[in-house]
Amino acid sequence: MHLQQTKRDSRESGGPQYYFHNLSDVVKTYLRKKGAVRVALVTPYGATKTDFFAVSKDHKINSKGQVVSGSVGHDRIQQGRAESSIGESIRKWYILKIGDFERIDVEITFFDNSFYLTPTKIKFASNQKDQTITRVDRPLTFSNQYISPFWKTQLEFLLKRQTKNEVLWAFKEICRVVSATKLKVPHLQESDLLRTSGSLKLLGVSLGPYVGKGYDCLSQFSFHSLPEYTVPIEIKKYSKGFIYQQNKYGKEELSRAVILCAINDIKYVEPNIDIIELDAMCSYIGKL
Repeated sequence: MHLQQTKRDSRESGGPQYYFHNLSDVVKTYLRKKGAVRVALVTPYGATKTDFFAVSKDHKINSKGQVVSGSVGHDRIQQGRAESSIGESIRKWYILKIGDFERIDVEITFFDNSFYLTPTKIKFASNQKDQTITRVDRPLTFSNQYISPFWKTQLEFLLKRQTKNEVLWAFKEICRVVSATKLKVPHLQESDLLRTSGSLKLLGVSLGPYVGKGYDCLSQFSFHSLPEYTVPIEIKKYSKGFIYQQNKYGKEELSRAVILCAINDIKYVEPNIDIIELDAMCSYIGKL
């Protein structure tokens, strides 16, 4: 499946548009039955909510945001309320060079009543060579069972930009905080883990305000030279306590979330969920 950029020579009449080609039978059937499906773009950090819609060839979205009959004749991505095209959004998240796209190869999965769109390969109009986009499974996970290559690249980036002692300080502070959970300090609250906020900030994770409704912290990740990524973080001493929050909050939201825990003991991690285990970060000190 791929997106073909059109209107490369007529931006004044509406700017680049992106038509679908070679959709799988499953995706095509579902799209034409629904008329329009919201798009969630999979970034290097994971999925993010967008204002884009996949729209079937026989439908359009009118000025009121309603799906109505249309005669465009192409399955496509419609910009909706988004400030730029899907191509420009992909360019931003993956830090791609300036230039018109010839095609963008994608994978599409259905989740959260949305099409999760993952770019896999790029071809620019000015270049005959394809550019493959590296994909990472559970990109924000750092646990004793699995540390994503995305996190490892971030640590390499930090060690080049900062002194090793600064990075070591962050990990040692995390060890100090997680030890309270391991020692089973009486009456210890989950919010005690927020003492790691300074260390996590140095590592690229900015914890938002700790609130009492919905997810604990709407937080930001800033890795490498990539744009900032916003995602809910749930604070848990033990990750298995995440059961009741595995459903998303609000029908318009994605189920994307990160569990920040002292100890990871969950047996099955739902799709779209990452885990940051502080104990695993403490154990990683010897590899820095």
